[in-house]
Amino acid sequence: MAVRLTTFGAVDTVGNVRSRWFTAGAVKLHVVAAVSIAAMLGLFWWQLDRALAGNTLSWAYAVEWPLFAVYAVYMWWRLLHEQPEFAGSRSTARRAERAERRRERSEARGVAEDAEMAAYNDHLAHLADRRRSAGK
Repeated sequence: MAVRLTTFGAVDTVGNVRSRWFTAGAVKLHVVAAVSIAAMLGLFWWQLDRALAGNTLSWAYAVEWPLFAVYAVYMWWRLLHEQPEFAGSRSTARRAERAERRRERSEARGVAEDAEMAAYNDHLAHLADRRRSAGK
């Protein structure tokens, strides 16, 4: 089994990388990226043809569409490597750690609130007992 070092310094197997690239979410992402990039490059070609024919405004679009395509490639790469649903991603581990810390804080706050509530209830019971004994 081939092993490689990831950009984050963790050991990753080729099988794990393949499974991440071929999950349902990843395949959808590949299709959307391929269609989007192809459309942007087609629009670039169309605007370049118009610009060469004399439409000066089309030069701006002829520059923009390839930039949009490059940005789409960048976002495809980022989503593929940082989306939490992909197994073994570092952001998933960070989110799990944050959720665990939030849960622990919530439990600690609940225990403190329970202790405060018990003390308050004891105080009310004491007042009720004093009132009953004063009324007799």
